[in-house]
Amino acid sequence: MINHIGRRQFMQIAGLTAVTAGLSSNIAHAAADRLRLIFWGGQARADKTGQASAIFADKTGIAVQNEFLSWNDYWTKLATQIAGGNAPDVVQMDYRYITEYASRNAIAPLDEFVGQQLNLDDFDEDQIQGGSVDGKLYGISLGANSMACVYNTVILEKAGIELPQGGFTYDQLYEYADLFKQAGLPKGISVITDSSGNEQVLESWLRQRKKALYTADGKLAFDADDATEWFIMWSKLRDAGVCVSAEDTALGTGPMESSMLVTGKAAIQTDNSNLLVAYQALMQDPLALAPFPLIAADATGGQYRKPSMFFSIATSSRAKAEAAKFLSFFVNDLEAAKVLGTERGIPCSEAVREALAPTLTPLERASLEYVSSLGDILGPIPPSPPTAAGEINQSVLANISQQVAFGMQKPDDAGPDLVQQANELLSRS
Repeated sequence: MINHIGRRQFMQIAGLTAVTAGLSSNIAHAAADRLRLIFWGGQARADKTGQASAIFADKTGIAVQNEFLSWNDYWTKLATQIAGGNAPDVVQMDYRYITEYASRNAIAPLDEFVGQQLNLDDFDEDQIQGGSVDGKLYGISLGANSMACVYNTVILEKAGIELPQGGFTYDQLYEYADLFKQAGLPKGISVITDSSGNEQVLESWLRQRKKALYTADGKLAFDADDATEWFIMWSKLRDAGVCVSAEDTALGTGPMESSMLVTGKAAIQTDNSNLLVAYQALMQDPLALAPFPLIAADATGGQYRKPSMFFSIATSSRAKAEAAKFLSFFVNDLEAAKVLGTERGIPCSEAVREALAPTLTPLERASLEYVSSLGDILGPIPPSPPTAAGEINQSVLANISQQVAFGMQKPDDAGPDLVQQANELLSRS
């Protein structure tokens, strides 16, 4: 249900990577005329990536073998492949994990390719910074996005709710739940997903309180009182029937098809803005975007323009130059850009954005306009998360939030527990 990408696993990965490096001459690697690519996502992303890869093959003669998995399955598979020394040449990487993979030598620095196979002349500087760890470039941002509430417009309209463009508050969620009941919506539909274990929603909530998940030097930037208040707030929302039950939430941690939005358990799903297109491909009811909930109507700075995901090159790849060429193609080629659209976020090249604008579908344009119109809700991008951030998110926060949701732990105990376990992992990383 929840996959763990922990420090112990990465220590194993690091050790095995060192071993395989010494045996490189005996290990089969990708040939220079063929690349392997692995990414997480749904069928819509796979189709677009396959079309772009075919264009790359036509132009360069380098074939690309694509493999995709759901988010949860992806990290386990990637860790296993890296441990076995057979990781694909190009791997999709998340902002949360890039520091960890770079520090474990699982992905390679890209600086030697910049200006050669990798053209970043027209690239947004904040997205280059987002892909850098300790001054070296480890990931090429495939698009900018921001956190968002993806909502079912039909259900909200039936309840008489029009989400304000500037965002709604946590207190308003109680009002929405009352309207759901008055509208006689089918039983079992909640207003919003239970996001108590969602790191991004927690981060937005903390930033609105002028705090953060982590400091620039990798320490925890919130305390036990903050965490306790967080779990208490979601317990109240759960008790009031505002958010999805613990039982249903536990079933929705796999593919997008099992998400609470697609299965009709929630009208509002907290996720990333670039996923609007993918969610819509799985649903008939029209969807739209709104910012994450606000702690108050005048709250600011909770959101930021985040690299939606990166492409990185595995350290074990024997075709790094060809892989860098593919990365450059993927973010700069105008023909590929028209195929890819904004499914992975808003393109980071100004030239690509200008070429793409007239071709966008209404949904893609909605994603672009959403990221461009956040106003005072938008704050600066935080530093790259520390090495242990992935394990804190997937193991500690997710598990404690589930324990609270199922009544196995009290919110008053969960807050200190979260901070203690997170600090222990940070101190050992």
